[in-house]
This record gives sequence, structure tokens and C-alpha cells, in this order.
Amino acid sequence: MGYIKHVEPETVFQLSDQVQIQKGQVVSKTLAQNPAVSLTLFSFDQGEEISTHASHGDALVTVLEGRGQFTVDGTVYVLEAGESLVMPANKPHAVYGIQAFKMLLTVIFPESEHEGKEQSSY
Repeated sequence: MGYIKHVEPETVFQLSDQVQIQKGQVVSKTLAQNPAVSLTLFSFDQGEEISTHASHGDALVTVLEGRGQFTVDGTVYVLEAGESLVMPANKPHAVYGIQAFKMLLTVIFPESEHEGKEQSSY
């Protein structure tokens, strides 16, 4: 059993095809999660959002399709397909679908949180 789930190993694929836009929804699909890292695909319908929150890990977002708005500690960033942004740990941030869009979210958690813990595959 591998560490990455919901995609076939040793198969070429498009990340953007792995999650679909659904009317009026934010959809997420977790590909990997353990004490050190979380890897999740998201799709946002136009006008949908994840309200302001903070994470204890650094979050790297990469827009795969469309255009999304990311607000980090009061600063607004608009990203299009192929663009990425790091949202630093413990800074409030929010995500909004200016238009329907898809993104990959990678969160790297502080080493102190998983030191000495056995990592498991999901």
C-alpha cells in the first residue's frame, strides 16, 4: 500500500482531472495525509469560499485551472492556472472562487509536531 491514495501509481494523469467542479460547492480530495504533510486537491465553484482561518503549517497552493483569490493576513492575491503562493503558518487566510477553479494544496507541518511519532500511510 502506498502513501498517496485515490490515484493509480505508475500511471500518467492530469491533477486537474482528479477533482470536479460541482455547482455551489467546494470539493476536496485528500491524496495524502500524515503528521508531516497534507496533500489535497480542491475545486471551487464560482463564488464559493473557505472563510478566514489559520493553519499551524506552511501551505503551498498551486492553481491548476481557472482563477482564485487568496487573502493572506489582509493582502489579496489573485492566482491563475500554473501560479503558486505560500501562505505562511499561523497567518489568517481565506480562499474565494473569482471563477470556478481547481487547486492543489500542500501543507507542511512543523517538525516538532511529528518528531518521534511513527508516520503512517493512509
